[in-house]
Amino acid sequence: MAYNLFVAYDLMSPGQSYDTVRDAIQRLGPSWQFQFSLFYLHTQHTPAEVFRRVHAVMDANDRLAVIQCQGALVTNWDHPPLNEINAIWTQP
Repeated sequence: MAYNLFVAYDLMSPGQSYDTVRDAIQRLGPSWQFQFSLFYLHTQHTPAEVFRRVHAVMDANDRLAVIQCQGALVTNWDHPPLNEINAIWTQP
């Protein structure tokens, strides 16, 4: 089963390994970075598994939310490639 998820996080001081967290998310499936710490992810992994895998590379005081979604609306900031994002969304 495929899941459409939003993954959001706050990396607190000290540490703040943004590249490490971003890479962990991107290894889980096709993704799109909407904002600095907000990703859309299309994955075969359950939300709980995504949470475990991403949380494993974070510091103990960082914050993480993995949210399963069925639909979303976004503004047209910086002209996001909506066709590419929609193609990820509808993958099996």
